[in-house]
Amino acid sequence: MRSDGQMLRAVLKKLQRSGDLFECRTPVDPRFELGAVLSACQNERPTLFTSVKGHGMPVAGAIYGNRRVFCDLLETTVPERNYKLVSAIANPAKPAVASGPAPVHENVVDRGVDILKMLPVPTSNGLDRAPFLTAGMIVHRDLETGRSHMAVRRFQVNRGGSINVLVSGASPHLRAMLAKCRDLNKEVECAVVLGYDAFLLAASQIGSQKYGLDKYEVDSALRGEPLRLTRCRTNSLLVPAEAEIVLEGVMRPGNAGPEGPFAELMGYYSPEGAAPLMDVKCLTHRNNPVFQHAFPCREEHLAYGLIKEAEILTALSQTVDPVDVNLTLGGGCRLHAVVSIRKRHPGDGKSAILAALGAYKDIKHVVVVDDDVDIFDMRDVEFALASRFQASRDLVRVDGALGSPLEASHAELGVTDKLGFDATKPLGANAGLYVRSNIPGFENGADLSRYDIRAFNGRL
Repeated sequence: MRSDGQMLRAVLKKLQRSGDLFECRTPVDPRFELGAVLSACQNERPTLFTSVKGHGMPVAGAIYGNRRVFCDLLETTVPERNYKLVSAIANPAKPAVASGPAPVHENVVDRGVDILKMLPVPTSNGLDRAPFLTAGMIVHRDLETGRSHMAVRRFQVNRGGSINVLVSGASPHLRAMLAKCRDLNKEVECAVVLGYDAFLLAASQIGSQKYGLDKYEVDSALRGEPLRLTRCRTNSLLVPAEAEIVLEGVMRPGNAGPEGPFAELMGYYSPEGAAPLMDVKCLTHRNNPVFQHAFPCREEHLAYGLIKEAEILTALSQTVDPVDVNLTLGGGCRLHAVVSIRKRHPGDGKSAILAALGAYKDIKHVVVVDDDVDIFDMRDVEFALASRFQASRDLVRVDGALGSPLEASHAELGVTDKLGFDATKPLGANAGLYVRSNIPGFENGADLSRYDIRAFNGRL
């Protein structure tokens, strides 16, 4: 068992030790101001807000918005992350159900739940319909298999204990469950978890229908020890024993209400629509809980992108010799892909483009580069495009394809056009034209920490 335990509280301790956790002591308003601070830091700086106006509960934000920090918390590196994720999917392990009292049950409110009075739920953007839980992870159970399913979703917080649960096309399993319960006239038991760690977030992003796995088992494989679970107080669902906060309740078939607008992927607002209502019957939390928040839409999408990168890399390996995949932050970790390959044959660049587009429908633009290009450095990617790409021979265009419904132009048209850029070097006689310059002994650059460099205060 890890000395720090599991879930968010353990994460904050790790981030503090590594120097990656920042504290905002200035009082901030959860309506707009808190999100503005996170946004100003590009949602990449893990920050603990210890003075939130109107609430005594601290808020942790941008915890999982930085790729390097996320990989550190997964106890891996950026180059090795794909192998760890694929291995956990291929080799799930059993979690453990706590027999004694669980930290998340230190405080139980099972009457008169009023979420907005109890929790500092932020409002992020100007046209958002209401405050939203943006880091909440919904948990439910398959009626037939008994497997636990969870996924990060947005939750519009209404009055009292009522919240809307977004059940979109990205939630096929939950949609099917709701339809099944409607036919059986049964309620859907559900819980919303706040205060989880990187292992659970990564495990939550795998496709339930694609892999047919219990995500708690993927989590246990990722963390290298059993995930500790406990039963909810008002239903039979299992939730992480060391989570900060859990909302327990039910969704009733046919019980829905207006949800949205809400600023979604790429900062565009999703329109108003009908979404199922969850009746929160009980709220449990740890002593001195920390509220978890994710300014839309970085943290969940980065985690989702990490899983998709591993899947795309696996698909590419059937066609070419891939090195790595980057679903870029600028493309919402969905729409833009940069792929590096070891080019063996003249057609490998275009083959990689087609394989990537076929592996993940949300990709709109894909750039393929050689393995001497750092796909996580956009200046290096731009270098490859500037010096190795010719549109007349290296551009692949696909018109009218299926894309991401979260992308505005796809939402307008119902389809999307796609482009692939083969920015790889040619093989053969002309390869020598593309040899990159280097400084002997400093191929990876100079380590500036070895040099005493400071502001010049002398006389010239």
